[in-house]
Order: sequence, then structure tokens, then C-alpha cells
Amino acid sequence: MKRSLLGLGIAGALAVAVSSATAATPNGKAQLGSFGVDLTARDLSVKPGDDFNRYASGQWIDTYVLKDYETNYGSFNQLRDRSEEQTRALMDELLASKDLAAGSNGRKLHDYYASFMDRAGRDAAGIKPLQPVLDRIAKIDSKDKLIAAFGNAGIDGSSAPFGLGVGIDRKDPNQYQVGLGVGGLGLPDRDYYLNQDARFVKIREAYVAHIQRMLGFAGVTGADAKARAEAVLALETALAKPQWERVKLRDRDKTYNQFTFAELQQKFPGYDWVAQLRAQGMPQPDKLNITTPDVIQPVIEIVNATPLATWRDYLAFHAVDGNADLLSSEIDAASFEFNGKVLAGQKAQRDDWKRALALVGGRGGLGEALGELYVARYFKPEAKAAMDQLVENLRTALRSNIEQIGWMGEATKAEAYRKLASFRPKIGYPSKWKDYSSVAIKADDLLGNAVAMREFNRADQNRRVGQKTDREEWGMTPQTVNAYYNSAFNEIVFPAAILQPPFFDVHADAAVNYGGIGAVIGHEMGHGFDDQGSKSDADGIQRNWWTDEDRSRFEQLTKALGAQYDGYCPLEGQCVNGGLTMGENIGDLGGVSMAYKAYQLSLGGKPAPVIDGLTGDQRFYLAWAQVWKSKYRDEALLRQLKTDPHSPGMYRANGPLRNLDGWYKAFEVEQGDAMYLAPDKRVQIW
Repeated sequence: MKRSLLGLGIAGALAVAVSSATAATPNGKAQLGSFGVDLTARDLSVKPGDDFNRYASGQWIDTYVLKDYETNYGSFNQLRDRSEEQTRALMDELLASKDLAAGSNGRKLHDYYASFMDRAGRDAAGIKPLQPVLDRIAKIDSKDKLIAAFGNAGIDGSSAPFGLGVGIDRKDPNQYQVGLGVGGLGLPDRDYYLNQDARFVKIREAYVAHIQRMLGFAGVTGADAKARAEAVLALETALAKPQWERVKLRDRDKTYNQFTFAELQQKFPGYDWVAQLRAQGMPQPDKLNITTPDVIQPVIEIVNATPLATWRDYLAFHAVDGNADLLSSEIDAASFEFNGKVLAGQKAQRDDWKRALALVGGRGGLGEALGELYVARYFKPEAKAAMDQLVENLRTALRSNIEQIGWMGEATKAEAYRKLASFRPKIGYPSKWKDYSSVAIKADDLLGNAVAMREFNRADQNRRVGQKTDREEWGMTPQTVNAYYNSAFNEIVFPAAILQPPFFDVHADAAVNYGGIGAVIGHEMGHGFDDQGSKSDADGIQRNWWTDEDRSRFEQLTKALGAQYDGYCPLEGQCVNGGLTMGENIGDLGGVSMAYKAYQLSLGGKPAPVIDGLTGDQRFYLAWAQVWKSKYRDEALLRQLKTDPHSPGMYRANGPLRNLDGWYKAFEVEQGDAMYLAPDKRVQIW
């Protein structure tokens, strides 16, 4: 899933298991139930055709109690918990080791983790580690110093209205490209500033109190403190107004706008772009991509019209809030009151060890250093070959589906076949590891360590300007429970941590493995053919490889699918945005479709056995639904609806199935059932 989640299992017998029609291998027992599905999670009082998500997982949904620190929970969280425990075991060994060489990755992991866990030292230091940043902000008395602060915001942990970064040129994937975007918001989305629904009004009121409290740690007190906090909210609201809605930001045709650097300076005057580049240490590019060109000048006008005093408060607030989890318990807890409780519905912080692992072992930290240890301990080399075979099974199924598509002509199909054949799977871990030798880490300086990592990552980004792309790099660490499709390289990437139960179990029934990991891998492949991924060709170049007639028919189908999801409303007055979630919904629909085809091919024409009263097709669809079992707090659900391109779990379970004839047959779904769609209303794309 572009940034979505999948899972797979641990062993070399994978290729046998997914091609077998038997319930389990003879050498072991499925982890869940007798064949790989948790039948106790079902709610048999619910008809499958009325709400398949509740039929498959209703008992679990009713009985699972969210922990105080959880905003949502489901199958993916279960696997993340396992990955956390595995990496914690590795870290505990490092902490206990007496012979970690100075400067080694092991010593750096040890010291960075220890600096986070040193609550006593952090509490004694209070705000002092951040004071040099706050002092610099307090001395901003000119536009030049303001722009320098914007350029250095990524290192300071603050925020800025403009961001310059380095990515892949979508029309020349062999080259890196500098990109210019607009941001600067402290709330999750522009809608949080502009929506007049009572929920958002209440959040904004809490946000003002939060800004005031964070500014208090920076020394902003007195009778005008609330007014100053309100001025920061007003500034961010002004920044939010011209910004594009997320649906529009998804459109790759609209967000590719290449300018020379001279054109940037000429067409968007009133801002010193050279000064921001200089502050970021970024070489001046010959050309760059501007994601939302019509937003640049309005934001420049806001920058110039806003008093420096308000900008100082804005930067100080974001510096404290952005670093709160690296400072004292008092500051950390104060930030959590808003960011955790109000925005996400959490009742308590996650345990310190979990937070430390997320920081140290994340992609922005020493993620690949920890990943190298993770792979050595937990990833079996033969899993690469097994996963490759599974991907090939899904590739065969997708080709078969494309061959049978009636709405696509042969010329477009020929390009689709070429793209499908060019898919490159990357399994487990990168072929080369990041070199962290230049990073200095200290056991008693948490904020200093975080800054060192920010500087390392910024230098790593800056060195790419004007260079050829590195196709061997990964966008995730091996211990990450996730996966992604990269359209520029036409690659599907599966980190090692996803290759475990419950998403794949070597002892589970073939139908379960196809309905679980098979469908989710199919989802990743489907991203190459979703409404945006389909705008890039087999070589990753963004171009139109469709005939006009075929693209028009495709867009008619996607419009119908989007309308279905627009009608899913988990909170009163708050619904899924079918446009925002379009790519993921197409991925889910295609993923289940091609996985079902792959499962049928794996049977070799033989009937699947009936197990515990369930046919093979029934087990397949149950496995898919249980991948997406989930429970949410309302605050987290609201945030997902506004910001996440993925639909909530219950609609990922149900949404694709009501479009698939095989599901209707498997569970005898008929007219009158709540999920029933007439055959001519069912959307079948890939």
C-alpha cells in the first residue's frame, strides 16, 4: 500500500504452503485456530451479507478493550507489537553488553536509547537543552534572520511555511529533483482550521490553550500570553486557507510543475529563496518542482505581512512542541495533553521503551543499524526466495485479470503487460546498509542526539542535488511492519518484519494465506494501476500510456467506486472521502480480485477441502476481513478521515467484497442484504 500495510510469514516452506490445497503442513499447527483464521472472533448473529466485517470479527470488536495509550488497534498493531518485542530484545542485549566499541553502530544504538530512557537527567535539565534554539529565535529582528530560521527549522525541530526537499524526478526517474512545498501547520489538516463543525471548534479552542502552555516554557507569560497564542492560531489559519485540499494534492498531473531556479525567483518575488537554501545547506538547483504553484505567492504575502513578533512566537511554540518528547517529563506531559489526548484520544503515553525504540530505530534515527541486527536474528534468507515465488503467483493472476478486462483495448493492455512484467520486488532488507560513522551520539544528551540525526539526514538529502538516483535504497527499515509501491522505480517493497504471522503462517491453509498476505501483496501491485500509479509507465516515467477511450472508461469506474466510499460515515456527519482514499480503495479491490484468482489457480482444478464447515472460498474471504479487523477511538477516526488516504479498517474489510461476485456466491448474499449491490452496480477494475 503506497504507504499501507501488509504481512507475510517466516519460512522457506511458504512457496509450498501457498500452492497447496491442504489445511496445514504436516509438521505444525496454524497459529490461529485449526487452519489460520480466528473463528472465535466471529459474530454469528450477523448475516455475512449485512456486515461482513462484524460477521468475521464482531466478537473481537466487542470484547477488545483499547489500552490507554492506543488510539486504534487491529491485526497490524498485533504484528507491530511483536516487532517491538523483537527489537527490544536486541536492544536489551546491547544495553547489557560490556564490550561495545566506541563509534560502533552498537554503541550508538546503546547510547541513543539510554539517553531517551534517562528520565532523571532529562527532568533535571528541563528546558535548558533547547535554550540555544529559543535564544536564536528571540533575536530574530530582520527578514533575513527569519528566513534563516525557516531554513533551519528542520534541525531545530520547529516549523516553516516553505519546505525544500529532494525526491525523485517523476518524469526522469534516474535523476533526483528538488521540490518546493507549502506547509507550516500545527494541526493535522487545513480542515481543522476552517471547518465550523463543533468538533473542530472545540479542537481549535484547545489548541490555543496548548500554544499558550508551550510558549510558557519558552518564557512567554503575562497578561498578553493568550492573545499571543491566538495570533499564532490566526497565522496558521491564514497559511491553511490557500493550501490545496488533500484530494487535489493526490493528482500527479497537477503537482508536477517544473521551474528553473531563475523562474522561481522571477515569478515568486518578495522572498529570498537563496537565503533559505543557504540556511538548509542545500546546493542551488538548476530546476525544481513546485507542488502547488498558485499557493506560493499568497504565502509569501503572509510571511511579509505578519509581524516578526508573531513569527518569533510561532517558531518558539513549534520548537518547544516539536521537541517536547525529548525534554523533561513536565514538558513532555504538557504536550501530550493536546497532541495525544485531544487530537488522538489517548489516555496515556506509550511506555518509554516503546517510544525510545520508535525514535532510535525509526527511519529518521539509526534505523538501518538496528535493522541489520534485526535481519541477522529474525529473517531467514530462504524467505526471500519464498516471497519471490508468491509475488510471481500474484503477477500471473493480475496478467490473467488484465487479459479478461472488457473495458480496456489491446494497445493499452500491451503497455499494462509491459509494466506488470517490469515490477521489481524488494524483499526483506536493502543490499547495502547506511553508513552512520559520521554521527556522534552521547549517552547523556538526548536532544543533541536527535539534532545530530537531523543534521545527518539533511546532509544525506543535500548531497543528492544534481545526482543520479540510487535504486537500491529503501524507504523503510527492515523492522517496519509496512510495505509500499514506488511508482518512480516501479518496485514493490516488503520489509522483513511484515513476513510473519498473523499475515502469513506456514502452517495455515492456502486459502488463508492468499486471502491475507496474498491480497495485501496484490494491493501493492495494484498501486501500479490505481488512479495515480497508472500515470507512470513500465520505466517509472510519468506519462500517459493509455488511449483516451480507455482512460475515460477507467475514470468512469473509479468515479463509481469513489461514490460507494463517500457513503461510508463512521461518525455523525463525517464520512470517508472517496477521492482521498481512491488509490488505496482501488488497491484493495484489485488486491482481493487477483489474490482470489491466484488461489483458484493454485488449486490446479481440484476442489478445496471443507474445513470446520467452511469452504475454501469462505476461508479466503474471512482471512481478508480479519486482516482489517480494527477498533478506533473517535478522535483517531476523525483524524484518519481527514488526513489518511486509507479508508478505516471496517470499510477495507467490506468495501471490496460487495463488488466481487465470488463473495456473493461463497456466502449466499442476496438482494435485501445490507451490503448487496446489483450486478450492474458492482465495480470491477483490475
